[in-house]
Amino acid sequence: MFTATYRVVGRSFFFLVAIAAFLNPLEAAGEEGFITTTDGAKLYYQRLGTGQPSVIVPLHLFLYEPFKNIGKTAVFYDVRNRGRSSRVEDTSTITLPQDVRDLETVRQHFGVKKVSLIGYSYAGMMVMLYTLEHPEYVDRVVQLGPVGMKWDKEYPPDESNSDDKSVIDGAAWNELQELKKQGWDKEHPREFCEKEWKVMRVRLVGDPAKAAGMTASNCQFENEWPTNLHRHFGAHFESIKKLNISRESVAKISQPVLTIHGRKDRNAPYGAGKEWARVLPNGRLITLPNAAHNSWVDEPNVAEMVKIFLAGSWPTQAEKVGAHGVRAGLF
Repeated sequence: MFTATYRVVGRSFFFLVAIAAFLNPLEAAGEEGFITTTDGAKLYYQRLGTGQPSVIVPLHLFLYEPFKNIGKTAVFYDVRNRGRSSRVEDTSTITLPQDVRDLETVRQHFGVKKVSLIGYSYAGMMVMLYTLEHPEYVDRVVQLGPVGMKWDKEYPPDESNSDDKSVIDGAAWNELQELKKQGWDKEHPREFCEKEWKVMRVRLVGDPAKAAGMTASNCQFENEWPTNLHRHFGAHFESIKKLNISRESVAKISQPVLTIHGRKDRNAPYGAGKEWARVLPNGRLITLPNAAHNSWVDEPNVAEMVKIFLAGSWPTQAEKVGAHGVRAGLF
């Protein structure tokens, strides 16, 4: 009787697996592992689909869930010292140029000859630097809320957003600062991470009511604990400050580039995305009036826009940015 029951359960299990593969064949065929760089850092990756990837996506910890159904064989990976990737002790290697070299390591690992890239936040700059260095390997590029070409660039008031005080709970913020003074953040790093996430996540959305739905804090990864993340950004942002990306070099990029940016972005000003799209000869901008840094939370159609673009077409919302602003209705 046990054997018969086992066979029934087993058949049911494999039937469910088959159904899951039919409904989402890319995710069902996925694999995960680590890629070791030349200096020993281990980059966590997850691949959807089989064969050579056609899309590479840095910052797996943020982009895997919202973009896992883009309909392409894709590799999502965590950049060094972030997410599931290994901790890097030598902070001199935690730089944006090193991230560019690591992206090339990922491409070589999978033997990809031509690939599309999706870059979010500072990785929106990183994928453009990669395209400048390795244009022969890049097909199309997506930028999601990218930082600007220059660290200290200031944008007009209507192209930047600094309303933190109006959205962050002041009492909760003060409590966090008191805990830090007491050293609680170092004694209880994961617990502090969770507390900070609940207070600060509202910055990532345009509609504060949607913050409560952002339950994934990434605090299960030690790299994302504030004490470690501040160390990371201290080194990483210093490397970005030293970069000098000229408009002339960006204007030589011929690949189609889709930039998606929310006007309410507090982390990377909307003006930054607008500038990239203006300078790129084959760039287009999708402006999301009510979205912030995690634009896909405010606007669920972002993934579909990306899917359309990666399939070879411009989404209908994509517009060319001219010298005098966005020009609609060109396509």
